Amino acid sequence: MKPMTSWERVEAAIAGAPVDHPPIALWRHFPEDDQHADKLTAQSVAWQERWRFDLVKFMPSGTYGVEDWGAVTAYDGQANGARAVVKPGVARTEDWLAVRDLDVRRGSYGRQNEALRATAQALKGSVPILQTIFSPLTTARKLSTDRLYADLRRAPDAVEQALRVITDVTIRFALDALAAGAHGIFLATQQGSWRLLNAAEFERFGKKYDLEILAALKGKARLNMLHAHGDDTMFDTLAGYPVEMLNWHDRTTDPDLRGALPRFPRLLVGGVNEYGALLRGDVQGVASEVGDAIVQTGGRRLMLGPGCVVPIAVTDAAIEAATRAAREPVRA
Repeated sequence: MKPMTSWERVEAAIAGAPVDHPPIALWRHFPEDDQHADKLTAQSVAWQERWRFDLVKFMPSGTYGVEDWGAVTAYDGQANGARAVVKPGVARTEDWLAVRDLDVRRGSYGRQNEALRATAQALKGSVPILQTIFSPLTTARKLSTDRLYADLRRAPDAVEQALRVITDVTIRFALDALAAGAHGIFLATQQGSWRLLNAAEFERFGKKYDLEILAALKGKARLNMLHAHGDDTMFDTLAGYPVEMLNWHDRTTDPDLRGALPRFPRLLVGGVNEYGALLRGDVQGVASEVGDAIVQTGGRRLMLGPGCVVPIAVTDAAIEAATRAAREPVRA
């Protein structure tokens, strides 16, 4: 088969059409550098130029969405490079009522799309770029830490008032990301899990607002990916979202790729356990995982990717093993 461009490969894979080889994308945090737009741009461009992935999942700090509402964050050495909330913005139930509208072109929000714009300009449309967007309920969880779960049960109206504000801010930020050069969003939900909520709770506080975001982007975004974070996800509920790509921890929680094929009709993103062979530097193990993912899916409707963020200690040799295995030509 004739070699494809990244765009051709991704769009064919979404459609379930033949590809020269499955697309691949791996993403990681850049701790501390992600606090500065110019440094985040430089790291993002260098990462993509080094590996030539088929999709850029833009990697702002995982806490960017709560800092403008008063949360204090820090990088404390987490293996995946993520920052932690060290002082929540919502510390008491009544604090939900103080969550006010924000200007998404200023502060932490503004910095992320500034960096994305510069990255998109540097990459010149050669590859799809998705801005990372956290679901409103995920933002509420980061803003309040574990008190969210008690408050949505004992003071649901107060939580919903805050979710309304967070959703409106998130929509404006997502639209600005598209204007800055993103081709869509990576919508991450960390709350769509049976371990955290029941179906009615997720419907009321989670799905409702997620779908508002996706509706606001309809006809404007070229392709969107949903990330279902954690174990025991509400997979079938999330698989019903109107997105082109679905990413979850397929190596550590149900379903696996084979089981997901009949449950989501578009592109599955996974196959690489970021805390398995990849982190161990087991290049043969990495290649075996990639090969197994291709076997599970028949090489169709698959983008090789991690279940979540690649740890910062992963070696170049391990990443090269993944890309080499993914890019072996499909034999006709």
